[in-house]
Amino acid sequence: MLTYTLRVAEIRQETEDTITLCFKQSGLKKIKYLPGQYLTLIFRINGRRFLRPYSFSSAPGIDQYLEVTIKRIMGGVVSNHIHDQVKVDDLIEVMQPLGDFTYTELQFSADKQIVLWGVGSGITPLMSIAKYALSLPNGPRVSLIYGNKNFESCIFLDLIHKLKDQYKSKFSVWHFHTRLKIDEENPSVIQGRIDQSKVHAVMNKIDDHANTIHYICGPVGLKESVKEALKGLSISAECIFSEDFEIVKNPKDFEGIMTQVAKIISNNQETFVEVVSGKSILEAGLDAQLELPYSCQTGNCSVCKGKLLTGKLKIIGIEKISHELKPDEYLLCCSYPLTNDVSVLV
Repeated sequence: MLTYTLRVAEIRQETEDTITLCFKQSGLKKIKYLPGQYLTLIFRINGRRFLRPYSFSSAPGIDQYLEVTIKRIMGGVVSNHIHDQVKVDDLIEVMQPLGDFTYTELQFSADKQIVLWGVGSGITPLMSIAKYALSLPNGPRVSLIYGNKNFESCIFLDLIHKLKDQYKSKFSVWHFHTRLKIDEENPSVIQGRIDQSKVHAVMNKIDDHANTIHYICGPVGLKESVKEALKGLSISAECIFSEDFEIVKNPKDFEGIMTQVAKIISNNQETFVEVVSGKSILEAGLDAQLELPYSCQTGNCSVCKGKLLTGKLKIIGIEKISHELKPDEYLLCCSYPLTNDVSVLV
């Protein structure tokens, strides 16, 4: 996997627990990316190598820097390291941009409207898409539906206001706040979570439902509510995209899966690891301090694929197997051993 080294040019405080890292592009080897993609940052913390994907909040051709926005997570090793240790002028190794949660003007006809659904830090790739789409000379109308506790926790609030002023006829925004007393003079702020009834309420204010494409980024509950509501409005599944931050695991899928020992062959070395019941091959390998290739850990990027040499594996948490995988290849972040003779080549 191709990697780059980037210098931190600026660190921008967005909210109390969220910052944006602004990277200066290299003069010799520039990074190209699409609106909505993510950048995987590589750190070594206490001797262990960590890789974490963060969505671009910048837009290609619009922003001076490559920008990723990171929210501090309670107990998060990497997010806390970034907030507390990373400084301006630090050099950080990154992987090439990945992800298919993207928008370009070539994907859809110019009359298609974009509707963006996000909660909390899920705004990050949506902001990249919004800035890019709004900047197009004959670009689409964009609607943003954004859920937070209150305005204080709203990432990019000033930028959203700026875009509304700049693109009055093209950009509409609805805020949903769970901790707010509603001001009748501010009808674009609605109390409560984004549920199916509220999705219908918003869509009733958007002309020509059939001409909309939707991008959803946030918790599983948000994605389920929005998708179900859009289905009820006869929005085609081909016009609905979602970014997945986590693998949804059904406990029933783990019935019969027990702790097994597996052999991982990487860099011409064989290592036997105990794969505790409920942990994936990738997780077990990382726990054993193996420096395995990976990025998203949700079964989307194919970086962690390995070749099954012996034994049987079960795939859990992804609905559709990537067409890029050969019959004997598995994504190790979603693979669980069924037998005690599993051997994989990475």
